[in-house]
Amino acid sequence: MNSRILIIGGYGVFGGRLSAALLQGNEYDVIVAGRSLQKAEAFCERHGGIPYTIDIDAIDLTEQVRGLAPAVIVDAAGPWQDYGKDPYRVARAGLACGAHYLDLSDDAAFSEGIASLDTDARTKGVVIISGVSSVPALSSSATDALSKGMTSIELVESAITPGNRAPRGQSVIRSILSQTGQPLKVWKAGAWRHVTGWGAIRSITLTVPGIPPLKNRWLSPIGAPDLTLLPSRYDAASVQFSAGLELKLMHGGLFLLGKLVSRGLVKSLTSWTSVLQPLATLLRPFGSDRGGMRVSVTGKTAQDTHENRIWTLIAEAGDGPDIPTVPARIMIPKLLTGQIDPGARPCLGEFTLDEAEDALSSLNVSTGRTDTEITPVFRQVLGGAFDKLAAPLQHLHTVTSEHVWEGEAEIHRGKGFLALLANRLAGFPPSGRNVPVRVSMVRNRNGEMWTRQFGTHRFSSHLRRVEKDDSGIIRERFGVLDFSIRLLAGENQLEFPVMRARFLGVPLPRFLLPVSNTRETVLPDGSCQFDVAIYHSLAGLIAHYNGWLRPAA
Repeated sequence: MNSRILIIGGYGVFGGRLSAALLQGNEYDVIVAGRSLQKAEAFCERHGGIPYTIDIDAIDLTEQVRGLAPAVIVDAAGPWQDYGKDPYRVARAGLACGAHYLDLSDDAAFSEGIASLDTDARTKGVVIISGVSSVPALSSSATDALSKGMTSIELVESAITPGNRAPRGQSVIRSILSQTGQPLKVWKAGAWRHVTGWGAIRSITLTVPGIPPLKNRWLSPIGAPDLTLLPSRYDAASVQFSAGLELKLMHGGLFLLGKLVSRGLVKSLTSWTSVLQPLATLLRPFGSDRGGMRVSVTGKTAQDTHENRIWTLIAEAGDGPDIPTVPARIMIPKLLTGQIDPGARPCLGEFTLDEAEDALSSLNVSTGRTDTEITPVFRQVLGGAFDKLAAPLQHLHTVTSEHVWEGEAEIHRGKGFLALLANRLAGFPPSGRNVPVRVSMVRNRNGEMWTRQFGTHRFSSHLRRVEKDDSGIIRERFGVLDFSIRLLAGENQLEFPVMRARFLGVPLPRFLLPVSNTRETVLPDGSCQFDVAIYHSLAGLIAHYNGWLRPAA
């Protein structure tokens, strides 16, 4: 059996880890290849293997590959975003020579487009698989395991946060900078929308039982194959992917540099690679050698409950950069023994999570899983009365990940100084007719964030349940104003009378409380109708807006 493995970029950050792992057992004839013969020879002196110089842009690439006669080609060079007009030249060279092909691509367009070679690969009995890395290979295996038994999937979310001491080659830095500040297409609430790469920051803590957690790591949205491949695979309402740098100085710096791109002051940051890579190297001694990965799936079970299931990985002792090589280590023996069907495709579900965890056991890596039942805020507050609501109202207020609803409204604002002041403090929209409305409802750790957009005007509020002894009460905060609202549920309507209010945390006396005549009902076509009228004894009408909403298309 031919066990010759050609690894292009075989002495690089990830390719070097893969080459070293394959050489440990003396099972494979590993060719360590790249543009620099000197680097290849230096690597082979330490780890073994056969050094070879190869340029993937060479005219005679196919002839070079044929002369090496590999059973499997692994492209670990990258960055795949820069492979130009003929991005699959390495895969096609392998196809021409009857060699199987894997790559460690993290580029969505590249990994998805590999399917263009599927017919030829099937004809020749060759396997061509892209994205044999942390994403989408490992992340899809985790998602397969987490989503098992779910009847519908609302959110698939993956995140990667390496330790700061992890090595970063030029291709890694260039890949990061190519996305910074650039528009990023994501599947959100059942539609394609745009966010900005590295354009928002949130914090998470990764936890695995028995080991210290990774606390308060910053994350920002970036591009990954998961964003384009997973929505259809799982019929998911939303798919998110984030990454983060351990040092907040570096992460925040990327965020700020991204503003230059998103505001059109700089076209791209890729030309800054030669400047920023030495800076990253200079800061490498700071931080730690601990990194992690998390895959989260939120969905509905066969028991009609909602669950959030999380698989977490934490790598210690600098073994984080080995994680992207694990899928290839699983796949190569399968390729050599004919266990993988021919064809060209992204790496989705080609191995199980159990297989991945078995391969990870040789590293300083710990994994864990948690399953948590989700009870939406309105169901928590209303209890059994929630089930008496009409189905559209139940749907509107079942926020387990993110909902987006759209519709139309008519708005009237009160006049006078006090009414103007109240509208400014709450952020209510200006008056108008036939105003397009978009409402985004996002579950978070403490409740729900509602962002309402009336035309071009946006305002947000945060809703949460209060203590158990205050049954039927929900708290809603509009900036400096905080309202305690009783929920009154009927079969076809929901009412929201204001019970108490606070300004900057200070309780307002009853005579200063606004009167809220707020009601949600269901129209004959199944749309949810809203009617919000807010008055005050001193100011008169503050704001009145009414209209309809239905789930966004």
